Amino acid sequence: MKTLKDVKVGETVTVKRLHGEGPVKRRIMDMGITKGVEIYVRKVAPLGDPMELNVRGYELSLRKMDAEMIEVN
Repeated sequence: MKTLKDVKVGETVTVKRLHGEGPVKRRIMDMGITKGVEIYVRKVAPLGDPMELNVRGYELSLRKMDAEMIEVN
């Protein structure tokens, strides 16, 4: 299973499935990350956390811990 955490800078992926429970999953969905959405990884912070993403035309910073819950292809 490939998660958003494994995606390299400059790659574009499509969300396959969201893992996680309750409020955490809800928060990720509220940020616009839902099944079928394309995510472009713009950059990763020098120490590896957080990642800067482009989702639905806006910039989003996401912690690697949350990125692990997003299955992509």
